Amino acid sequence: MRVSKKISASLLTGLMLGSIMLTSCNSKSADNAKKEQEDSLASEKEFVFGDKRDFAQCHASTLVRLDDGQFLIAWFGGTAEKNPDVGIWLSKGKPGNWSAPKEVAKIREDAHWNPVLQKTADGKVILYFKVGKEIPYWETWVKTSTDNGETWSEAYELVRGDKGGRGPVKDKLIELSNGDWLAGASNEVKRWEVFVDRSTDNGKTWKASPYLKIDTTEIKGKGAIQPTLWESKPGLVHMLVRTTGGVIGRSDSKDYGKTWAPIKKTTLPNPNSGIDAAKLSDGTIALAYNPDDEDWGSRSPLSLTLSYDNGQNWTDKLDIATGKKDDEYSYPAIVSWGDSVAVTYTFNRQKIAFWTGSKKDIVDQAAKNKTKAGQ
Repeated sequence: MRVSKKISASLLTGLMLGSIMLTSCNSKSADNAKKEQEDSLASEKEFVFGDKRDFAQCHASTLVRLDDGQFLIAWFGGTAEKNPDVGIWLSKGKPGNWSAPKEVAKIREDAHWNPVLQKTADGKVILYFKVGKEIPYWETWVKTSTDNGETWSEAYELVRGDKGGRGPVKDKLIELSNGDWLAGASNEVKRWEVFVDRSTDNGKTWKASPYLKIDTTEIKGKGAIQPTLWESKPGLVHMLVRTTGGVIGRSDSKDYGKTWAPIKKTTLPNPNSGIDAAKLSDGTIALAYNPDDEDWGSRSPLSLTLSYDNGQNWTDKLDIATGKKDDEYSYPAIVSWGDSVAVTYTFNRQKIAFWTGSKKDIVDQAAKNKTKAGQ
């Protein structure tokens, strides 16, 4: 009995120690898994906020990635686009942990539109947005934050007295290799016209370019708006634009965006819906867009595609939001860092969706989808 008790006691002690060690290991594994999940890019979609919100509809999101890995995401929200109660809302955080939406810009009882966030080299965050009853006569307003979006300055007009829109119209501006800031802009007073706005003094003053010419034999309808820009080499600047021709348009500049070739069509279909592009650290261009080829066509699905030759050819296409033809996954905004991207977009005017992944994620998933489609 004594031997049996000793064995039982030893066995019990061993089991208890083993249990403690297993619990400890499991706890460490869970902690490590959680850390890996937080640090990795899951290539999955989530919503920045849920059903509990202070606005019925939302649209036209924008985002920046902060130095600590968090994101600021802004959009316009209210009863419906164009209504006088629409303001600019913002959330901060990272996947799985977003702050509640907060209205950060509402300067008067006119509709607010198309926020664009930018982070400067010295850490300041700039928020550009439009205000006005009608798009052709809206104004561009600006707010700034020096504490990563916790507090914001008073709003001021980008170009005082301007009607029609200056500065970035939808997509982020870029800082060129010569230090100039270049913003993709457009005007909708008569035809849809594209131009660029340039600042040589870090956003204090701006000079608009002439309207770009458009090849109307290739691109039919009202024209083009909402350029997204990138610089491939010093002085070589490129844009893709939304058009009314059922296709994405493109123009190129060889002199830091001072003069531009006529806008011509690309091979990329688009239903006259917003697009955005970002250049990865290795020069790959990632484009977010809707691939329907009918003017005012379907905004489902929303796709990501990659180009390895400066936008001449596009491969490794991946749908990041799919649904019925009358669903709306639209107005993407995209930012990049290293080999990774993050995308926000409108989800049926009800929510703002967030997707993040690496270049490898996109390539691997696109290849899997091709294999499935071929089976």
